[in-house]
Parts: sequence; structure tokens; C-alpha cells
Amino acid sequence: MNHKKPSKAPRRVSAEPTPFEQARDELFQHIMRCDVVGSGIDDQKVWFDETMAYMAERYHELGAGELTDLRTLGERFSQPAKSQQQAIA
Repeated sequence: MNHKKPSKAPRRVSAEPTPFEQARDELFQHIMRCDVVGSGIDDQKVWFDETMAYMAERYHELGAGELTDLRTLGERFSQPAKSQQQAIA
């Protein structure tokens, strides 16, 4: 009988997400849960001001630059999808 030896290939271990990645994922979840997409610009500004203050406390290891980047990503994420016509124009 021909027995196959188990593969000795290294197992892939997923890396622990960085604090920035965790904060980004949490922010995106909050945006979806709180219906930020489609809300008024003034409402979004207030929501982001309050939420980013919370995120700064929760993720104290993030610096000012990372928090700014996080807010930028969140603001882009909360914009409605562009239609095909807008993309062509």
C-alpha cells in the first residue's frame, strides 16, 4: 500500500489586525448601523465629530495622523455610490 505522508507545509496563521485596522472596521460598522449614508452633510459632520472623539478614546494608541486618516476613510465610505453616468462624465 502506498501511504501519503502528511504535508509539512507551514500553516497559514492570520496576523492579528493592527489597532488602525480594528478601528477602521469598527467605524465602518458604526456607519452602516447608524445609517450615516444618505444623511445630511451637517448631520454627518456632527456624527463624525462625536464618533471620532469616541474612537480617539477607545483606540488611544492611534496618533492624530491616523485618526485623521480614519475619519477620511469613514467620510468616503459614507458617501453614496456613484452612478455609471457620473463616473463617465
